[in-house]
Amino acid sequence: MKITFWGAARTVTGSMHHVEAAGARFLLDCGLYQGRRQEAFDRNSHFPFPVSDIHALILSHAHIDHSGNLPTLVHNGYSGPIYTTPATVDLCLAMLADSAHLQQMDAEFCNRRRNHRRAIGRDDRECIPLYLPEDAERTYPLFRPVALGERKEIAEGVSYKTYDAGHMLGSTAMVVEADGVRLGFSGDVGRPGLPIIRDPEKMGACDYLIMESTYGDRLHKQIHHVADKLADVVNRAASRGGKIVAPSFAVGRTQQLVLVLHELMDTHRIPSIPIFVDSPLAVNATDVFRKHSECYDEEARRYLEKSEDPFGFFRLKYVRDVNESKALNDLHGPFLVLAASGMCEGGRILHHLRNTIEDPRNTVLITGYQAENTLGRKIMDRQSEVPVFGEPMRLRAEVAVLDELSGHADQRELIEWMRPIAAGLKKVFLVHGEPESGAALAKVIRREYGVEAVQPGRGESFELQ
Repeated sequence: MKITFWGAARTVTGSMHHVEAAGARFLLDCGLYQGRRQEAFDRNSHFPFPVSDIHALILSHAHIDHSGNLPTLVHNGYSGPIYTTPATVDLCLAMLADSAHLQQMDAEFCNRRRNHRRAIGRDDRECIPLYLPEDAERTYPLFRPVALGERKEIAEGVSYKTYDAGHMLGSTAMVVEADGVRLGFSGDVGRPGLPIIRDPEKMGACDYLIMESTYGDRLHKQIHHVADKLADVVNRAASRGGKIVAPSFAVGRTQQLVLVLHELMDTHRIPSIPIFVDSPLAVNATDVFRKHSECYDEEARRYLEKSEDPFGFFRLKYVRDVNESKALNDLHGPFLVLAASGMCEGGRILHHLRNTIEDPRNTVLITGYQAENTLGRKIMDRQSEVPVFGEPMRLRAEVAVLDELSGHADQRELIEWMRPIAAGLKKVFLVHGEPESGAALAKVIRREYGVEAVQPGRGESFELQ
């Protein structure tokens, strides 16, 4: 078995690993690389291997940094199966369509700004979408749903089995078997106690492990502090009459925040302010969450037992229409808006930020990981001036960070997750993490288990036997 790391190698986004085994070539994930606009476009639009040589693809979960470049793969000639869980299939149908639409809209907006800049003597490159809605549509028939825990043969002599990763609805870790080698792939490992979804499941034994390292150099605050911290943020902004704008991943994080806000409002711990979920994708994804209650934990199931909707309450409004979204910019606070994208790299959140961040009464609530060079990271770092649609704006709003809801396990949780399989491991490949986090986690793995842990670079290959 040979593995080559092409994505999420010493960075957090763009998960994609190329495996050759038993005469077959297949991919683990095919995610969008997110970062500086032109660099991201160049990397995402060119595959470093012949796409026609790929026999199959196994998808760990639906987040765009793991699934978002599937339409480009199909556009370049891929026509093989995409194996993943039923919940992930349903989420991808919504997410890939939304991704294609957003890329078209962002390219059009960027080019309007480009035309304005050309009029004053600046000649920037034309923006074009990475892929179109028809590319997303051609991807859908390739999905092959495989139930969680089912062993599936994807080629002669190559099979895999999945385990609940506890990261988001339908997310999996897996063990791939071929050529007498058992290769584990963590996908993204979740945290015990996250709202809605079940805790991460113990994974089967393996010889080698590809493991994420997003938070490999830090420890999260305890999850039970989430409600207290969120209540403080809402009450503080409401007392100023301000708006709360929360960049939020439309799938997973938005639904978790809605559930916590639901509980806070039910118990009168926050004022009865309007709450808007301003994202067609989040609306569609919430419908998928409602459909797949088999993935729920006990807390979420209690709402069903009482015949209540965990994702709906009287002060909450889901916004699909773009004109309704624009109308929120003229609405006076206090109110709260959840909008995508989670790293502020596109979508409706950019328009809300443009109308929010220069007013000190307002709050920008960061609720998830922000990759290097993204607008979300610049806001989280509280830079005095940040670019929105390419134009500098003063960051005068309060910035609050709610990292307790992170869908990624921290250093301690990753070490505990791998404990049951550590004794049989020959090597660990750390991916989906910046160099510092991977280096810190590798050191702890070597100290705790005596197992070599390496951070592969982009394009680096390893022979496994």
